[in-house]
Amino acid sequence: MKPYTGIIPLLILSMTVLPACNKSISPSEDYLKISAGADDPLYTTYTADMKRSRLYGDKGYKMDHYSDFYPVNYASDQAGRMFSLFKIDQVVVRNAGEYHWKPVAIYSFPDMVMLEYQPFEGIQVIETFMVYSSRCALADLQIQNISQVPHRVEIYPIIELGNDSLQILKFDKEHNGYRTYHYESPKRLISDLRIQYGYPTHMNDFFSVSDTVYSYGGYPGSMGDFYNTIKTDFYSEDRPDTLNHAGSGYMDLVALHCKFTLQPGENRQLRYVRGIQGREEDIQELMNEIENLKGIDLDTFFQENIRLFSRIPRIDLPDVSDKIVYLSAFNLARGCMVPPAGQTQYNSYAFSREPLWGWGHGHQVLHESLSMLAYVYLDPVSAQESQRLYMEQQRGDGLIAYRHGPRGRQDYPHYSAIWQDTMSTTSAPFFSWINWEIYQVSKDRQFLEDAYTSGVNYVNWLIANRDFDRDSLFEWGPYGIIENVRDWYNAVFQVSAERYLDVDKEDISDELECLDLSLMVVKEMRCLGEMAQELDERREEKYWKGYADQISQKINDIMWDEESRFFYSVNRVDHSFFFMDRDLRRQEIIGFLPLWAETVSEERAALLIETLIDTTKFWRKYGIPTLSADDEWYSPYVDYCCKWNGPVWLLWDYMVYDGLRNYGYDELAAELADKMLLTVKTQLSKNHNFWESYSPDNDVLNCPSNYIWDAIIAKVLVETYLELP
Repeated sequence: MKPYTGIIPLLILSMTVLPACNKSISPSEDYLKISAGADDPLYTTYTADMKRSRLYGDKGYKMDHYSDFYPVNYASDQAGRMFSLFKIDQVVVRNAGEYHWKPVAIYSFPDMVMLEYQPFEGIQVIETFMVYSSRCALADLQIQNISQVPHRVEIYPIIELGNDSLQILKFDKEHNGYRTYHYESPKRLISDLRIQYGYPTHMNDFFSVSDTVYSYGGYPGSMGDFYNTIKTDFYSEDRPDTLNHAGSGYMDLVALHCKFTLQPGENRQLRYVRGIQGREEDIQELMNEIENLKGIDLDTFFQENIRLFSRIPRIDLPDVSDKIVYLSAFNLARGCMVPPAGQTQYNSYAFSREPLWGWGHGHQVLHESLSMLAYVYLDPVSAQESQRLYMEQQRGDGLIAYRHGPRGRQDYPHYSAIWQDTMSTTSAPFFSWINWEIYQVSKDRQFLEDAYTSGVNYVNWLIANRDFDRDSLFEWGPYGIIENVRDWYNAVFQVSAERYLDVDKEDISDELECLDLSLMVVKEMRCLGEMAQELDERREEKYWKGYADQISQKINDIMWDEESRFFYSVNRVDHSFFFMDRDLRRQEIIGFLPLWAETVSEERAALLIETLIDTTKFWRKYGIPTLSADDEWYSPYVDYCCKWNGPVWLLWDYMVYDGLRNYGYDELAAELADKMLLTVKTQLSKNHNFWESYSPDNDVLNCPSNYIWDAIIAKVLVETYLELP
């Protein structure tokens, strides 16, 4: 990483370049300062702050400051990219690979990033990119001539859609920019958007610049073609000095053109703004917002981020790059948050805002909400609100449904042949565990009281609806293939290796006494016991802890196999390790969750550890796989979403980590933390994304990106490196 030697970005935002010594940096600001180049593990996706966001018609952007074949650019899913080209003294600097000094990120927050670079020797640029709202983003360039000679500078802010469907409507001289239109398909590789919910597809664009526009133009073709346009043959008789002033037509890109001369020591500010919204929305509102952003003071937003991040633990990490991962995890979580809307008065999250895919935009689910264990360090009030959404929409009988959010409770009723009734779908019950962990940070007693009442009602619903034979061991519901979270290539619950049957015929999790669900219920009860103790409800504390111990004993009596020394789900009817001709003794990551739920003796814990650290089974390079590597279904390849036959899911690895600490295996937990950190760091360094899941053995993968629950790595780092008083 290049050491930070330039001008403090906060000073640049004031529109005046001052020496660094004229401003003292607060301790909070100093901790948040980074120096992240192309190969550093920086998460580079940015979304608008929660209070300026909306669920539909929302645009986030991924910054690319690391590719040598493009200038620094900001791409939005389905909406192309925006960037600026430099021409210095007739030398066109067409990509970051040609920059004299390549871009380095100095500060990075959920909604903004500050970069320093030199596109040309002697031309210093501080670039601040900010996603102001769900519809508007801007790039602010502070350009200073630090050389001893004057330079003629031309800058071309550009939007490139690249598919010949960017239609120029007009150039608006009054507002100094292009008004365009484009179409965005709701089709996605994984999970299409449902336009009936309010996702716009016909989009108005406005692209404007704060400086005087010298010329403007629209062009078909590639960036290479555009380079030829603005460079041209020096000896050409019709060598143009301006762009083509296109006022209509379908183009691949549109460009604005600004030019000026910088004397030695002189600086200049230029800001370009892009606004996108559905065609049915009021264009004047968009124009007003854009005009406001041309002159708005960005220091205000910088200081808001400094205050937001002032709460996180200042842990001393072994390597500077580890801190970049740590801060990136908080950016991921915060960047997914959206404000109250629709049928809720509380903030919620989309577990993927950029890129946007339907399933990742379909409201909160309890297993995604495990990200609140990390997010609470950043904003405990917001983390509590996210959990209060479940309480607000909890059904009268105690059900917390599979999804909750602005569209209300979504419980996906499904017929159960066992119960001979239609049953609602819930989610993996992590509710009270999340609430108890949040309280450890927030210390909000009212939240604890409300969470306890809601948690009791939910566990009672589980007892009534997920234990058919009333034996204190639990079965997933009839729509178990989503309810149990482990929904593709699950070696125990899935009937066929390739899932070629329909959902009902594939999943057998409602036919089994399920180890994972039984342990989750134990954990919920233990957390309710801790809550009751904190609330001085001694009788209820004793009840919940006793109930948890009762189920724990059943798990140990029935689900432990002495031969393989591991825990498994069992047949619901006869409690055997067989269902029809299927042997249920397939070693999955859930076999270690008794450590997390604290249901196992020290002796059996030691036996589990032997299996855990076996490198032919679970102790892999990038973490704990969901299925033992010696299982015939095991695959280390992450080639699609939602696979549970090998890929690493960080939240489940965190539960193993937590279980190791419960039983005093702190050194081993630290080793697992290192594996998880390596997993995240490897991908962030390569492609600057978080991922839904990771390969335990390989560094190349394909699955949905920027998944909120990867923020759990911040929790892992806090617990591993924070020195408690």
